[in-house]
Amino acid sequence: MSKAPSTQATRLLKQAGIPFTEHLYRYQDHGGTRVSAQELGVEEHAVIKTLVMEDEQGAPLLILMHGDREVSTKELARQIGARSVQPCKPEVANRHSGYLVGGTSPLGTKKALPIHAEASIFDLPRIYLNGGSRGFLVGIAPKDLEGLVKVNHVSVAIA
Repeated sequence: MSKAPSTQATRLLKQAGIPFTEHLYRYQDHGGTRVSAQELGVEEHAVIKTLVMEDEQGAPLLILMHGDREVSTKELARQIGARSVQPCKPEVANRHSGYLVGGTSPLGTKKALPIHAEASIFDLPRIYLNGGSRGFLVGIAPKDLEGLVKVNHVSVAIA
């Protein structure tokens, strides 16, 4: 495979001096975290998806979730004080984050977005986040993520 790309996410990690590993894989449309976990040889639970959602006012937010879990949007809305939360359409998500859907990283977004994360992510020794490009993940310690961006812990996972 080719060399790992330089993205807003990796530049931010380097600038902050946070150690990370780079992992390229063959991106598949609609393959999701199952494909990346399989190609990297890691548990899908440790591959964290970044989802761009919006509340009833259209205000964007990010939710970080284990690859093998779904988000209860009803519970997320309740925990963040919104009336409702729903996923953004892909073109809207791209505009909010500055990344293409399938390559969305919570790091280095185009505009500062509130980041909510499933609390159990921080129990893992290492997580794999999108590095800002389709087919590219970065491995970091969850505590380093919290040291870099403000994260609101929520419990909204559905098995």
